[in-house]
Amino acid sequence: MGEYVKIFIWFFVTWRRFVTGMMVADLMRETMIVILKMSGPLVAIGLFVGVIVSIIQALTQVQEQSLTFVPKLLAIFVGLLIFMPFIGSTLLHFSEQLFFKITQLE
Repeated sequence: MGEYVKIFIWFFVTWRRFVTGMMVADLMRETMIVILKMSGPLVAIGLFVGVIVSIIQALTQVQEQSLTFVPKLLAIFVGLLIFMPFIGSTLLHFSEQLFFKITQLE
């Protein structure tokens, strides 16, 4: 067996002594909250721009497919530039908490 396989098997066998089901459930809950916090603003921007463009299309009766895609793409890109500090700080805070919890295992 390769060295990496041995390390993986050792880790898989020994981690069960330290990690409980409640810890895994708590970590998954925190992960989902972080994912929603990071993606929520961009999804909301895409939703808002999509509704506005759909209303404009309905009023003008212009049914061009690229008319909905390009404004959403640009709005999400601008939103990504605006919310990047928030996304980065959220991810950094979560990573720090995760690494701290890893060091507390025993």
